[in-house]
Amino acid sequence: MMQHYMETKKQYPDCVLFYRLGDFYEMFFDDALTVSKELEITLTGKECGLPERAPMCGVPFHAVDSYLNRLVQKGYKVAIAEQMEDPKQAKGLVKREVIRVVTPGTITSAQALDETKNNYLMGIVCTDGGYGVSTADISTGDFLVTEVSTDRELFDEINKFSPSEIICNNAFYVSGVDIEELKNRYHVAVSALDSHFFGEESCHKVLREHFRVGSLSGLGLEDYGTGIIAAGAVLQYMYETQKSTLEHITTIKPYSTGQFMIIDTSTRRNLELVETMREKQKRGTLLWVLDKTKTAMGARLLRAYIEQPLIHREEIIARQSAVEELNMNYISREEIREYLNPVYDLERLIGRISYKTANPRDLISFCNSLEMLPYIKRLLEEFSSPLLKALADDMDPLEDLFELIRSAIVEEPPITLREGGIIRDGYNEEADKLRAAKTEGKTWLAELEAREREKTGIKGLKVKFNKVFGYYFEVTNSFKNMVPDYFVRKQTLTNAERFTTDELKQLEEIIMGAEDKLVSLEYDL
Repeated sequence: MMQHYMETKKQYPDCVLFYRLGDFYEMFFDDALTVSKELEITLTGKECGLPERAPMCGVPFHAVDSYLNRLVQKGYKVAIAEQMEDPKQAKGLVKREVIRVVTPGTITSAQALDETKNNYLMGIVCTDGGYGVSTADISTGDFLVTEVSTDRELFDEINKFSPSEIICNNAFYVSGVDIEELKNRYHVAVSALDSHFFGEESCHKVLREHFRVGSLSGLGLEDYGTGIIAAGAVLQYMYETQKSTLEHITTIKPYSTGQFMIIDTSTRRNLELVETMREKQKRGTLLWVLDKTKTAMGARLLRAYIEQPLIHREEIIARQSAVEELNMNYISREEIREYLNPVYDLERLIGRISYKTANPRDLISFCNSLEMLPYIKRLLEEFSSPLLKALADDMDPLEDLFELIRSAIVEEPPITLREGGIIRDGYNEEADKLRAAKTEGKTWLAELEAREREKTGIKGLKVKFNKVFGYYFEVTNSFKNMVPDYFVRKQTLTNAERFTTDELKQLEEIIMGAEDKLVSLEYDL
């Protein structure tokens, strides 16, 4: 096992490796020293075939997100090596693989992200003629690209998007930009990637293949030579870290910095657009005054509007027209707000579903949000503003998907996919049969408990269960002298004894078999 750990670590030398062992993610050697210090968790040791024990620490798998988030917020990259097979069925060493690498710009955990702000990854390519800049939010699917010619324009883009992570070519890293000042001033992780990320041919290819186009001119990128390199590098980096198809990233939006007002760092700070100068908080800013949004998506969009003011008259008038019509139609506006109220963060839900980190409750949140879309679409169709009509025309209510989820998933599912209890009765015939066996098994246990209580005269005898010992009879100390010979002791507690019998073992095999099969089937469904 330690040999495989070391081989995996060599592939990810710049990452902290979270290595799944049973119910824990373990760290060893330098990673253990780092994590124990940064997260203030106990450092222990493990035999590893060396003269000294390997430093080791671990975190429980069910709470990994909170530990992971804290490390990433401190600027670390974390590679997660997961068990790829059931340890009970493994022949020899359990197969493990790194399933994703989490970095400041690619984190997707809802706990770690501010729902009112985008979490941007920015790619910068420095050439003699200027900079290619591409910005992506992997949690929402936003993907943008532009080019700038001066340092001032570049830093305005960094200011505007406030990325959590910047990846760049080596030319930018040695261009004279003070990287440490950049990291400290913008609180951003910065790293220069290997040259293979910035190959012109590979960048063109990855963009064409991802968006399924024969030519990048179909994406409006024909005039973005350096921008294409930046966008290709960002996309390759997301593929490499997420090990996912990224199907929720469906568009790339090229833009010119001339579309928006250029606001330098000092002016942004003095205007207190989205954060105050002293406290660095939202309260007291222009955003705080204007933000009456009902959804996280709306809050992020409003923030983007404030940070990127339009300068073209036609676009300003079109936006004003939409706002005016909504303002004049009080009843319709309030109806829209009412329907938006239960809508969850669809952009980030779709992202988590796409790279298979969504849990059953995410699916219910997604379903409940989809339920509102037909009503919102109908109300938008009543307006005459071109922007509002375009919103209505582009909105797909996804009614078939809503019906599928509603018919398949119970209203209050568990948090994790591996707990079972997710699929509704009647959705799958095999699941219904296994569920019936599980239910009957509980009836059999109750009947066995009643028979043994009557046979032994032990009034407090109960059948109980835990994950370590399975099913057992529990007898308090006051009745232990009445325990019959065919009761086999499993565990001794301070106030009670735990036993099993041949009949209880047989029932356990039937019930646990049905439960395991049902959980596995529900996970597959």
